[in-house]
Order: sequence, then C-alpha cells, then structure tokens
Amino acid sequence: MRGFWRGVRTLIHGLGWWRRDPSAMVLGLVPAVIVAALATAAIVTLAAFAPALVSALTPFADGWHPFWAGALRIGIGLALVAGTAVVAALTFTAVTLVVGEPFYERIWRSVESAAGEIPGVHYGFWRAAGDGVSLILRGLLVAIASGLIGLIPFIGTVLGAITGAALSGLLLTDELTSRALTARGIATRERRRLLRAQRSTALGFGLATYLCFLIPLGAVFVMPAAVAGSTLLSQRLVHAGDGGVSAAPGPPQQESPGQASRPTP
Repeated sequence: MRGFWRGVRTLIHGLGWWRRDPSAMVLGLVPAVIVAALATAAIVTLAAFAPALVSALTPFADGWHPFWAGALRIGIGLALVAGTAVVAALTFTAVTLVVGEPFYERIWRSVESAAGEIPGVHYGFWRAAGDGVSLILRGLLVAIASGLIGLIPFIGTVLGAITGAALSGLLLTDELTSRALTARGIATRERRRLLRAQRSTALGFGLATYLCFLIPLGAVFVMPAAVAGSTLLSQRLVHAGDGGVSAAPGPPQQESPGQASRPTP
C-alpha cells in the first residue's frame, strides 16, 4: 500500500503547481472547460434516453414478473452508468490532451525546468492524437468489461465499478505519463514496462485522478494538476528504472537567487 499512497501524493504534489506556476495552470483550464462542456452535454443526452435504451435492450423481459424485470433493467442501467463513467473520463482525458497540447506543454516544461533540465525529444500534436485514440479504444474495452461484470447478480454493480475504476486509473496514468517519458526517448513498450515495475504507484496516481474526474467540475480543475503530477511521476519512474533510490516526488527545493526560477516559455 505504500506505493499506492505514494501515487496519490504525487497527484497532490501536482496540485501544488497551482501555487508555483499559476499562469501555466490557468491556461490549462481552457481546453478542459471546452471539452468538459461537450462531454456534459453528451452525458445529459444519454441520461435522458437511458430508460428507453434499457427497455429496448430487454424486450424479452416484458412478460416477466415485474420484480424480476425491474431488477434486470436496474442492473443493466447501473452497468450502463458504470461503463459511461469509464468512457467519459478516458475520452475527456484523451481529447483534452490533444486539444490543449500547447497549454499542457507549458505545464510540462514548468515541471521539468524545476527539476533542472527539459528533455529534448519532441512529442507534438500527432503523437498526442495517436495516444488519445489508443486511450479511447482501450477505454471502450474497459467499459464493456466493467459493464458485463456489472450484470453479475447482487455483487456485479460494485465489482464492475471497482474493476472499471482500477483499470481506468492505470490507463490514465499510461496516457498522462506518455509526454514526459516520450520526451526522454522512451518508447511505448519501455514506458509500460516502467509502469508495471511501479504498478501500485501508477494505480494510486491514476485512481486518484479518475475519482477526481468524477466530481462535478473536478475534471476541469484537476486536469492541469494531473499533467504536472504525471511529469513528477515520470521522473520517479525513470529514476527507479535506472536503479536510483526512489524518493517521493514533491515540490522542488527553493532555487538560489542566481538560478532561473521560471519555466522556459
């Protein structure tokens, strides 16, 4: 559990970037607000049609006893909600990172600059778009899996929600760390090997981010912090992969007057 809570603290340290570089963090709100508005409209529309959709999926239950027909439809409705939450959180992250690429690059540079050096491998819009599409497709698989688990009688709803949250958290961590690790010349396969080696930390960071995204307006305000925190997490992953002593990432030490204290524009 130590690694899990270390991951949670990493997101908290990312929130600390609101104090260290507020101008970059405020800019990070812009794409999050735009995408969140579109996502909210889609979710409200789905919620309005959910009862009709569930009924359309279960015509065979029309002749059942009302109790059993109602129980089945409620179970399917809850499974639909759990799957929608997964898809919404992951799609929001993927689209926001693509739309806000220039804004989140500034946050990334701020965190890397505070650590002493900005890695030089270019990430870019098309790489972000490719990673975003991959995240959405994998998110759909997670949503289907959690939805099917949700159909298990009695325990399915809770088990499906837990499974969806855990898998979504790992996917979020993979996506959010892609920029900082790619900038260090680390390919996708190696990136995921580093994440597996620190799985509990990756889960703690991703699950904390996912749960924040489920809070109304949480996704908007936490998204810039998630970018900052994932950069700190990436520094930890590389340090641990190189055999260094892994120390919990946090706000950097105060720089001396002779050092540059602002991120590279």
